[in-house]
Amino acid sequence: MKFYITTCRVYEKVSFSSNVTHQMKSSSQCLKSAATARKVIGMVRMTFRNLDVSDFRLIYKTYIRPHLEFCIQAWSPHFVKDIQVLENVEKAATNLVPKLRKYSYPDRLKTIGITSLKERRVRRDMIEVYKLLTGKEHIEYEQFLSASLYFSKRGAY
Repeated sequence: MKFYITTCRVYEKVSFSSNVTHQMKSSSQCLKSAATARKVIGMVRMTFRNLDVSDFRLIYKTYIRPHLEFCIQAWSPHFVKDIQVLENVEKAATNLVPKLRKYSYPDRLKTIGITSLKERRVRRDMIEVYKLLTGKEHIEYEQFLSASLYFSKRGAY
């Protein structure tokens, strides 16, 4: 039996532990990252009974958030369902602090002193745009961005 490589199809590309389908969708990577982060949350829950805000901030930034942001430059989630999967993990993580369970999610983030994953992605994207426009990346930004001919504050021409 002969093997014809030209008739093969790639449905999911796995490299550097990052999953992206052949249609360039990153849903499987979001689910994988969320599952790994939830496992870490479970370990933290079993290990630490009463966390205060400063201890949680250190544990979250060290052990949980890196799983949610691993290779985010390559597979940044753009579907609402993918963003919600990651944000729900962050919401569950902020519930590890018993004193903050009665507060809403945005209030917990403010009290802990961390920003949401969505805000971090927007900030990271703006930093990359700045680097492109100022020539710090040594890439021709015209490949990715085009200047608008219209100057408007509210989107109207």
